[in-house]
Amino acid sequence: MASPSFDLHPPGRPRRSGQTGAADTSVRPRDWQGRLIQLLRARLLRPDPVGHDVLVHAGPGAGKTLGALLSFLSLQREGRLDRFVVFCHRNSIAEQWHQAAARLGLHLETWDPDWQAAAASWHGLLISYQSAGRNRQLLQHLLPQLGLGRWQAIADEVHHLGLDPDEPEAAAWGHAFTCLTAGAQLRLGLTGTPFRADNLAFCAARRLKVREGEVIVERIAPDLSVEPRQLIAAGDVRPLEFRFQDGWVDHGYRDQPGDLHTSPLSTEERESWRARNLRRAIRLADESGIAQLLLLRARRRLAQVRGAHPEAGGLVVARDIAHARRISGLLEEQGDRVQLVHSQDPEASARLGAFRGGASDWLVSIDMAAEGFDAPRVRVVVYLTTVVTRSRFIQAITRAVRIDGSRAGLEAIPRDPSYVFAPADPLLIRHARSWSISEPYLVRPRSPGEMTAPGWGSGPSLPLEAVDERAGTVIRMGGPELPPFLRASP
Repeated sequence: MASPSFDLHPPGRPRRSGQTGAADTSVRPRDWQGRLIQLLRARLLRPDPVGHDVLVHAGPGAGKTLGALLSFLSLQREGRLDRFVVFCHRNSIAEQWHQAAARLGLHLETWDPDWQAAAASWHGLLISYQSAGRNRQLLQHLLPQLGLGRWQAIADEVHHLGLDPDEPEAAAWGHAFTCLTAGAQLRLGLTGTPFRADNLAFCAARRLKVREGEVIVERIAPDLSVEPRQLIAAGDVRPLEFRFQDGWVDHGYRDQPGDLHTSPLSTEERESWRARNLRRAIRLADESGIAQLLLLRARRRLAQVRGAHPEAGGLVVARDIAHARRISGLLEEQGDRVQLVHSQDPEASARLGAFRGGASDWLVSIDMAAEGFDAPRVRVVVYLTTVVTRSRFIQAITRAVRIDGSRAGLEAIPRDPSYVFAPADPLLIRHARSWSISEPYLVRPRSPGEMTAPGWGSGPSLPLEAVDERAGTVIRMGGPELPPFLRASP
């Protein structure tokens, strides 16, 4: 399907009342964004009997923010919508919404309890999940008085809005969103990782009952799904290559006979040993340790990437603040410029901005540079944390898939790959096999005393390309999108 033309302000057509700012008239929807506009228009014309929810699953770099705003602007111009309200959970993500709205000539206001509405001067409101949860009753009284008319609710990274049928108030964010958006004509949920680890459903998502053996489960059904491999094929994002450092992990004391045990990192099947292996693997012990080897090889790779992409930078995901400081120290000892960010740092936003602007070679982070962090210069990711959930791993590694306009004209399709370095933990390897493929999220019934596991179905997986599986070597993985000459690169 060809991309539809979407001139924001064609010659001779006046702006709508209240429209401010200069819109970027070069913006045209990607194929999937055009389909989203059609989908939302059809939902307004022929309301779905099961509700007004629309769920979009699109990988990082797909353009979810711009796609949602383009769809609103198109439907506003047609007279089908008047205003929109965005709900999101991070200040860094909120800033991206403001930038995208301004690019399209839309006036987006950030709401807080002291906000005063200026009549007809704004097109949309932005409310954080935390503010919505804390001020639900105030907002329930306020929103109907704002003259929203026919409005669209947008939930960014909607999988954070959990729904607990047993304790609705416990999932405060999800409960608040559900209450506040009951009067919206459309509720658009956006997510790059449409699943949760607690087996709960989430807002703005329809659920279909399906049979899994003898059990009836619910499947979260996106209305529009854009897989990373589709974006890679279109040249919208970069492919990823993985370098998993394997090795033997020692447990016990060498000076006490019979008390020393070794375990292979990549093939350990006992869960307690696997977790313990990973904790040992990310330690910064000595120059021959797994973590140090990963950092050394990642530095070499970044230097190679910079031969063609001089502005390229690297991201290290650390376990905690002390761990991050040690990593930063090691990199600085090698002469690298480093920005260390964490949620307790009041200057974290400024440091993120400095890294985006090219002021450092590496960004070392614990929890500030994953979901929603946008820095197209990231080309190398080093994953050195004990968090092995699929959502956290994919959110971290896909910081390296974005490509900006200045590079798009310089690279062929598929784009030059980015690289991920990580310990050869079996769970991380499993996640890497299928990072570019969408799999169904299944919400299974809970029984008393049952330990709930992540509700992932058994979707297809990618082949593991192991150059040498002996412990101590590097396990290389490349996705099927890469041509053979790239997969074979050292």
